[in-house]
Amino acid sequence: MKKIGNLLLVSIFAGAITLGAYKFFFENSKYAIIDSQNNGTVFNTSTTPTSAKGSGINEIDFTTAAENTVNAVVHVKNVTKGRSTSSPWDFFYGSGESRQRAQVGSGSGVIISSDGYIVTNNHVVTKADKLQVTLNNNKTYDAELVGADPNTDIALLKIETEGKLPYLAFGDSDNTKIGEWVLAVGNPFNLTSTVTAGIVSAKARDLGRNQSFIQTDAAVNPGNSGGALVNTNGDLVGINTAISSQTGSYVGYSFAVPSNIARKIVEDIMEYGSIQKGILGINAVNVNTPYAVEKGLNEIQGVYVSGVEEGSGAEDAELQEGDIIKMVDEIKVKKFPDLTGYLSTKRPNDTVDVTIERDGEQFVVPVTLKERQTLVVPVMGLEVRNLSKEDKKKFDTKKGVKIVGVPETYRGYGLEGKVLLSVDDEEIENIQDAKNLFGQISRYGKTSITMIDKNGERERLIFQ
Repeated sequence: MKKIGNLLLVSIFAGAITLGAYKFFFENSKYAIIDSQNNGTVFNTSTTPTSAKGSGINEIDFTTAAENTVNAVVHVKNVTKGRSTSSPWDFFYGSGESRQRAQVGSGSGVIISSDGYIVTNNHVVTKADKLQVTLNNNKTYDAELVGADPNTDIALLKIETEGKLPYLAFGDSDNTKIGEWVLAVGNPFNLTSTVTAGIVSAKARDLGRNQSFIQTDAAVNPGNSGGALVNTNGDLVGINTAISSQTGSYVGYSFAVPSNIARKIVEDIMEYGSIQKGILGINAVNVNTPYAVEKGLNEIQGVYVSGVEEGSGAEDAELQEGDIIKMVDEIKVKKFPDLTGYLSTKRPNDTVDVTIERDGEQFVVPVTLKERQTLVVPVMGLEVRNLSKEDKKKFDTKKGVKIVGVPETYRGYGLEGKVLLSVDDEEIENIQDAKNLFGQISRYGKTSITMIDKNGERERLIFQ
């Protein structure tokens, strides 16, 4: 035992000598001793000033905007009556025992006035037999559809309450900046009062609707439609509308109708009862076509004017083919949705200052917007025009639209030059009615149209 103890002491002593020798002879010192007489050297690792609060999101307070917004965002329920049958045979042969079954869809809405006006998406309320709105305090009210615009996907509801309601003020969506923080508030998957945060990823996004959307990376899912997109001040800058996803759920992109467009649609519905749309009256080249690539038009910063419509404000202002629109009022125009998005906030007879580049020179031209007189309807592709005074007298009708262009598919039916009165027994008053009604028909069902010719003879055609 004594021998083992001696060996242990020798081992400890030898280890201490070895460690001391290594420290003294081999290890380089990594520090310097600085006394009061010795000035140390200071190294700056960055010339960028840092914030005492931290970086980025830590400097932003979302809580006030979130608290104000959740109380002004509502849950919208769309109740539609469907048909249910009591046996498989009823499906084929019909039966008096079939019964109605309610189908409920849901979305979100934003209170925009203390007396109960609510803005939401048109697709949230379309085809509803009954609309209900549930506030953040869980009180539920029946809602009335005041009006809607399928083109911008905006609808206006009204509820009657006992007292004044919290509401959101419209902000100026033209002032939103890429990279700006925003909050999306709504009811995804029926989870009420859900708040998500993100940034403005892009502006003037075109999703194939010839419209301008704000793109964000705030998480938006089914049920968020019609909800609020607000900035950190709590201003309403958009109405959440769509997501880009193959699964139907959020995968990183969401889109909102800019508040300036939504506000204009709401004002039109309340003041005029219909949408007042002012157009410039130009045709633009699709920059993704081979023609545009071949001519280098896809590289232009602005909108290339490929044609000017007859009788339009653009023609009155003497815009020409080959002009490049660089700016409208104070809005820079880099692509077509920049132009259409801003003009969507204007009405007929409004005047805008258009900055034109022509032959290398830029100048400003005032253009008075006019109401669109012609358009191509969906599905069938007929070009129709509002009736003039001469047309109404000639065809002896106050309603309808004149067919002025027919695609090759329908050339043999003798449609051109006749007045279209109705689609599936729904009367047409103007080109907007025609667009909406043709947009609702199915490509796979039967469609009937009623026309009248210059001799006053009515004709009804059914298309499969």
